[in-house]
Amino acid sequence: MTMGRFRLLTFIAFLLIGKTFLFSQTNGINREKYQVHIKKTDKPLLLDGVFDEEPWKTAELVGKFHRVTPTDTGYAIAQTEVMVTYDQSNLYIASICYDPSPGKRPIQSLRRDWNFGSNDNFMFFIDTYNDLTNGFAFGVSEAGVQRDGIESNGDEVAYTWDTKWKSAVKSYDDRWTTEISIPFRSIRYFEGSQIWGINFGRLDLKTNEKSAWAPMPRQAKHNNLAFAGTLIWDEPLQKVGLGFSLIPYIASKSSVNNEADGQTKWNGDAGFDAKMILSTSLNLDLTVNPDYSQVEQDEQVTNLDRFELFFPERRQFFLENTDLFANLGKSGIQPFFSRRIGLNAPVLGGGRLSGQLGDWRIGLMDMQTLSQDNIPSANFSAAVLQRGVFSRSNIVAFLVNKLVTSDYIDTLYSGYKSNTVAGLEYNVASPNDRWTGKVFYHQAFYPGVSGNSTATFGSILYSTPYFKAAFDQSWVGSDYVAEVGYIRRSGYLESSPSLAYTFYPANSKVLTHGPNAEFEIILNPQLDMTDRQTQLGYLIGWRNRNQLTLQMTEQFVKLNRSFDPTNTGGLNLKTEVIMIGKVPVPVSLLTHAAYFITNSMVAMEAIITEPD
Repeated sequence: MTMGRFRLLTFIAFLLIGKTFLFSQTNGINREKYQVHIKKTDKPLLLDGVFDEEPWKTAELVGKFHRVTPTDTGYAIAQTEVMVTYDQSNLYIASICYDPSPGKRPIQSLRRDWNFGSNDNFMFFIDTYNDLTNGFAFGVSEAGVQRDGIESNGDEVAYTWDTKWKSAVKSYDDRWTTEISIPFRSIRYFEGSQIWGINFGRLDLKTNEKSAWAPMPRQAKHNNLAFAGTLIWDEPLQKVGLGFSLIPYIASKSSVNNEADGQTKWNGDAGFDAKMILSTSLNLDLTVNPDYSQVEQDEQVTNLDRFELFFPERRQFFLENTDLFANLGKSGIQPFFSRRIGLNAPVLGGGRLSGQLGDWRIGLMDMQTLSQDNIPSANFSAAVLQRGVFSRSNIVAFLVNKLVTSDYIDTLYSGYKSNTVAGLEYNVASPNDRWTGKVFYHQAFYPGVSGNSTATFGSILYSTPYFKAAFDQSWVGSDYVAEVGYIRRSGYLESSPSLAYTFYPANSKVLTHGPNAEFEIILNPQLDMTDRQTQLGYLIGWRNRNQLTLQMTEQFVKLNRSFDPTNTGGLNLKTEVIMIGKVPVPVSLLTHAAYFITNSMVAMEAIITEPD
């Protein structure tokens, strides 16, 4: 069987598997049973954490939060009650978080977008399009610090996204309360809609409980929209009107060279970012000569890998509906990576249209950069179309293009005059979130391409509270080039199966324990193995949230060039054979042994973790 036919059959197999278990539609597991009605008010509300205004006295109250962790049975010890209302401009959420345990409440950080598992908090997740897939996450810690993010694929939240909203927290001995106001202009939804998905969540560290209003299994993330309840509006939501925000900047600098003429030289710069809300579900971002000095810095990381590091996007211009672009491909095979634009050469200007039109989500982007040093000016464009299918799945078509718009000298610039990547993707998720997966096919086009310039991928994951099994398979052609993307390597076939089982002992201080195994193998286009990693582990978790991890890893990497692993100028490991006495030993055997000695280990550590 040829490699091309093998890749095609793999792609079709994953597609058929996804279609098989996702053929029926659903309105969501908890949508019928867990419902809250919201009524409009014209009375003023003061955000102070005290619910003495008339709208709160008449608002519907929901409570009886279900425990999610450490076990997903029964009601939470630390209960929570929630009320909702709205007026012409804002959505209001009020919560009463009861605290039955004496003592101070833990506060880890006062930084925005705090770590979920280290702070007492109240969060809620809204499915504004009622598609069980896309929405928004908002949260407030007991210290009054905010957390917000934009949600995609049912349970993935990008907390780098920030929007404008208000909150207030008030603390008592036996409870703490929060009052939240979110402008309708700060979120996206369908005009005229009367049904949203919604769920409320709580983390109380003193009782070691994560709880939710609409129940969910313990293996699910707290923000999983498949398990959300229903928010029912008393009247259709109205259009908020055209919105516009502008962030201009002016920067100037003076310099004096006292060793030369002593004259003062001035230079300056100016530009702006702008956002236009075209409808309740569609917005346009514009930028002209942007200034990124206000963007949060990346965390410093030491690179001990063979490949370049991946850093998340933090520039606000790129963050609205970021999943449409950033979720293309998979980790390490991403045809679009916004940080390729404007970090090595200045941006002249650009625009970005994104949002939802009926059953379609769209993303259109065009940006122009200027020349700098050896980097010529270029135009970057991208178009993404996403259509929901079945219950929680979607199909995506995209086109990403880079075109050099100025002359350059080949010896100074390593890229191509033009580079285009087009593709189709299918994201699958079952109604109960037990089955999830993805398949895609990408094709790269550029001058002189003659070999295999495709990339394909298929993955499937089955997950229950007890058992988890996954299988991923990737193929990246040796001539697959995506200059606007993040491609760690090319010319390989990778397979990655994994298994895990969890036991839940009764009446024990040990909450969970169980084995896990992962295997990864990478082959070159001739189907020769170049990399392999086997990992065996055993995880023990206690009710107090401590964990003990026992892990053994065996790793093999076939060398493609000689190198000194000690960096001391000593013996180089060579790529063919090395003589040990009179015996020639293949380098693969030596590298296998070296990697086994240095990487096979039993690691024991006590850590505290809590997934979102």
